[in-house]
Amino acid sequence: MSLSQPFLPDDFLLPNPWARRLYFEHAAKQPIFDYHCHLPPDQIAGNWQFANLTQIWLGGDHYKWRALRAAGVPEDLITGTASSDYDKFLAFARTVPALVRNPLHHWSHLELRRYFGIDLLINEANAPRIWEEANARLATPALTTHGILTSNRVTVVCTTDDPADTLEHHQAIARSGLATRVYPTFRPDKALAVNAPAVFNPWCDLLSERSGVEVRNLPTLLEALDRRHAFFHSLGGRLSDHGLETLPDVECTAREASVIFDQARAGTAATPEQTAKFVWFLLVHLGRLDAARGWTKQLHLGALRNTNSRLLRRLGSDAGVDSIGDFPQTRALARYLDTLDRDDRLPRIILYNLNPADNYAFATMAGNFQDGSIPGKLQFGSGWWFLDQKEAMEWQINALSQLGLLSRFVGMLTDSRSFLSYVRHEYFRRLLCGMIGTDIQAGLIPADEAAVAKLVRDICYDNAAGYFGLQAGKL
Repeated sequence: MSLSQPFLPDDFLLPNPWARRLYFEHAAKQPIFDYHCHLPPDQIAGNWQFANLTQIWLGGDHYKWRALRAAGVPEDLITGTASSDYDKFLAFARTVPALVRNPLHHWSHLELRRYFGIDLLINEANAPRIWEEANARLATPALTTHGILTSNRVTVVCTTDDPADTLEHHQAIARSGLATRVYPTFRPDKALAVNAPAVFNPWCDLLSERSGVEVRNLPTLLEALDRRHAFFHSLGGRLSDHGLETLPDVECTAREASVIFDQARAGTAATPEQTAKFVWFLLVHLGRLDAARGWTKQLHLGALRNTNSRLLRRLGSDAGVDSIGDFPQTRALARYLDTLDRDDRLPRIILYNLNPADNYAFATMAGNFQDGSIPGKLQFGSGWWFLDQKEAMEWQINALSQLGLLSRFVGMLTDSRSFLSYVRHEYFRRLLCGMIGTDIQAGLIPADEAAVAKLVRDICYDNAAGYFGLQAGKL
């Protein structure tokens, strides 16, 4: 008996003829609509060319940082400044064989194949050859930031931006001739930080400068945010985003919010109860702004962030020391959606949960506030962060299928700081086709190729292209 078996074969995640046909004839041919990511706009504006494999592959990728730490790699070989880029790459190459059954094992090999054309196992023995060949490829126009977006047929990118950002890089991108359309997403995290005056007050001062409105009280804060929201809109932005542990389960009047704002501007940190009230007030106001301008609001709920104070002090946030939180979600979420819905100012909303225990709760909550005006107006969002891997994406697809309409799903997003992460769309599309093909094979879905092909194309691209009101690039 031969034990030979190819690794990541052409039919990877495609267990039967239906799955393979749906993927190769339909899903694989779709462009990418990347409606949520953390790609740096300055690197897109400058058509950045990375100096070596470490800079594009390991820099800022906290998925890989977590795996390296778990494998016993010293921090200096992960985020330190004393080690060379080659030494950091070599530490990663040594670690990859230990990543079997972690999605990074698949993603890393797919990235090496799809971007660099290198069909080698990533390990210490192959590291010198991989380094040399990949770096030579990185020096070509094909792997500049523009080259990557073009070769992956990315028609839309939505970055994540603070309301006080100048958005100068987005303006430069719009002038650059890049076929991919790149839009800002309004992420006002610091507007909620009344519990941290050392963060809140400098940000309010910057917002004053950028908006042309002196932020001296609550009405001027709201006016400044409205002006910046309108500025994002003028550059094509149509999405907002909030990352919260949970929505507050309180309500707050404008008078209460004004007192809390004034105290924070005077340097007194809001109590947890006051912070919850202020956050509630501002989120309701911002939800109404989104509805007025026809935007989509994204709610990323459930992350317990920055749990390791030692690494937080050393590296700052986004160091790879966050976790799934175990927070009650549904009552506060229902209160928030109902508050906006009562006066017909509920925007399109995508709900992302980080705790898989909330899958059915979020899927049913989305169904509570559909109003017939827009197909899939409220979306149960794709598997996010720790859940953007095979098992958890199947859980999300199954929950959505059982409790909502899979056919209206706006599909996968990248949610990454790495330009090499577009292989995750291939991973998702293969998995989706595998699930649908398996159901057809089992007699659970009609073997109607036109219908299931449309379903696949819609989820991979067309639903998103029609949902967000964004003009896509022509590639």
